[in-house]
Amino acid sequence: MTDQFKVMVRSGEGTKHKIVRMLPSGYSVDVLGANPETGYSEVRLKNGNTGYILTRQLMAEQSARDRIAVAEQRVEELSAEPGRLSSRLAEIQVENQKLQKSNGSLQSKNAQLEKELKSIKRTASNAVKIANERNELSTRVEGLEQQLSEVKFENQTLSNQSTQKWFMIGAGVTITGIIIGLILPNVRLGRRRKDSWVLSSNKVSIVVFI
Repeated sequence: MTDQFKVMVRSGEGTKHKIVRMLPSGYSVDVLGANPETGYSEVRLKNGNTGYILTRQLMAEQSARDRIAVAEQRVEELSAEPGRLSSRLAEIQVENQKLQKSNGSLQSKNAQLEKELKSIKRTASNAVKIANERNELSTRVEGLEQQLSEVKFENQTLSNQSTQKWFMIGAGVTITGIIIGLILPNVRLGRRRKDSWVLSSNKVSIVVFI
């Protein structure tokens, strides 16, 4: 025995209306309305067309055959589920191994990056220290250059003063020499005149004595 049969869809409510389609049992339709007097219900098919079916041929649930088919399909799915689960488990295990390997690689890379970061921080710290020392040296150099400029200026001033001093000494010597040069001839001339006067006196004295 089987509950598989055909259901007639008519163009109107009654056997006098022509059959427009034969539907297999279990076919799903939308019930638009029912007429208790004629025993027919208006339905909408999957393709959008409408027709009339005997109300007693409509079932609110699937036929036993369809339910059994669904149950058998579910049993097959459940039977195949362990295999799929095992396959999925194997895939997950492979993915887990890949993730662990990737995690190890990431940890190693992270350690390397931390090491590089520490090195960069040390380098930056040294660079800051070097920059500070360079600034201090620059300040000291500027101070020394300032002191050197002051010493040069003082040396130049002393040199100028020494030059002026020697110039004055030289001028004094020159003037003294000129003065001596002017006085000496007069002194000699005076001596000569005195000597001449003495000689003349002697001569006179001698003449007078005789």
